[in-house]
Amino acid sequence: MNKTQLYKNFNTGDFKIGASLLKQFLWYFTDVFFFKSRLIPSSSVLVFLLRLYGAKIGKEVRIKPGIHIKYPWKLIIGDYSWLADCYIENLDLVRIGANCCISQNAMLMTGNHNYAKTSFDLITKPILIEDGVWIGAEAKVAPGLHLFSHAVLSMGSVATNDLEAYSIYQGNPAIKTRKREIH
Repeated sequence: MNKTQLYKNFNTGDFKIGASLLKQFLWYFTDVFFFKSRLIPSSSVLVFLLRLYGAKIGKEVRIKPGIHIKYPWKLIIGDYSWLADCYIENLDLVRIGANCCISQNAMLMTGNHNYAKTSFDLITKPILIEDGVWIGAEAKVAPGLHLFSHAVLSMGSVATNDLEAYSIYQGNPAIKTRKREIH
């Protein structure tokens, strides 16, 4: 039996949170009281707070209560996009284009660990989501992916590779099932 010991303090390499300790502290409490508590149902208030912490958000973006955003200063959202109570673990940049929909309990994950090393090194890669993309409820997007214009990741699917433009993906791992036709 292999008894390889994994380190409890994994190696984060050159990872940078990108904000002062004070900003991180204030964001933690803002997140708990205004986002996770669901006390503020107004999208405009949630958008205001995210911008206050450095998120770059376009016009008429809708943010629903209960959303999880790890670091707002590493988030860019284009005009007219809609984010439900999804989970954005953005240790790296997440860029969401215009007219996108990120549905209920969808997960965007920019970090992982190198399971081949005993130091369990942290690996982060950005996620780029182009205009018109729809990520269905409970769908998951792996680190470093590019979801091209108007791609769809259907409900409960797991994207482990880039998604082609105007294509619909389904399954785990997600595979292209058909072209997306918009009338």
